[in-house]
Amino acid sequence: MNSLTVGARRIDLDKDGYLVELGDWSAEVAAALAAAEELELSPEHWEILELLRGFYQEFQLSPATRPLIKYTALKLGPDKGNSLHLNRLFKGTPAKLAAKLAGLPKPTNCL
Repeated sequence: MNSLTVGARRIDLDKDGYLVELGDWSAEVAAALAAAEELELSPEHWEILELLRGFYQEFQLSPATRPLIKYTALKLGPDKGNSLHLNRLFKGTPAKLAAKLAGLPKPTNCL
């Protein structure tokens, strides 16, 4: 099993780098996961991560790319809820990478 050290805490990760325990997530953990992906989180990233966490609370699943785009457009408007914006923020894999950084399970229909 992989792990991530954040401060004095050891966070367990699955083979794909997702949190094993969703309760281990924090802003510091998200920043450490992002750093491991060579990504620095901006306010735009945080907006999507918070949106994703809300989606997970509501539906108990991590959305694939199309539902993520639709949900983002619904909640934040078409300027942010489109594939170009999300791909730019999350290196072309918005559903998988955003879910990982938000501390959520890997979307089930993502390879």
